[in-house]
Amino acid sequence: MDILWAKGWRHFGSYFYRYSHLPKNDVIYSVLSLRIKLSEFKASKSQKRVINKNKDLEVIFKPAFVNQEVKDLFERHKQKFKENVPDSIYVFVSKKPASIPCECQSLCIYKKGKLIAISYLDIGETSSSSIYQCYDPNEAKRSLGVFMILESIRHSKELNKDFYYPGYAYKEASHYDYKKRFAAIEYYDWESDWLPLPKS
Repeated sequence: MDILWAKGWRHFGSYFYRYSHLPKNDVIYSVLSLRIKLSEFKASKSQKRVINKNKDLEVIFKPAFVNQEVKDLFERHKQKFKENVPDSIYVFVSKKPASIPCECQSLCIYKKGKLIAISYLDIGETSSSSIYQCYDPNEAKRSLGVFMILESIRHSKELNKDFYYPGYAYKEASHYDYKKRFAAIEYYDWESDWLPLPKS
């Protein structure tokens, strides 16, 4: 998995893919596969505020799973999408998410015992990689997408990993831009190798 991630590959369940461009709404987007050098990462002031904002939440890592509570959360989360609405959580994770195609953990975030966010984190030998995350839209003010990346970074550092892959974004502006705002972030240049992501 470390070798595949280092070459820009991603996966949903047992389906592997990589692509450098994506046609969408008459625009061709340039895909940026991203990774963070964990030894150089430091949270920004705004990211530290996100951490403080969510100190009342319980964060638990456990072997990846899907149950009815996760399915219900997924159904609430997908209401925010207006196009390419996924049918099922199994579009992103396999029926045996803890072991296919590699070790995977669920980052679970609870508010007073209720699951309000979940992220799936693949574990390689030297790296980790987020597959998919979803959260309760009613908790949008908490910036849970950013918070789950920060928690995945913290956990990956505790596991002594070298790199964390938060997924992809686009060179052009999109709703994935929040992934580009982390320190020590690199993008995969399809014609060479990993390069520092320029600050926009």
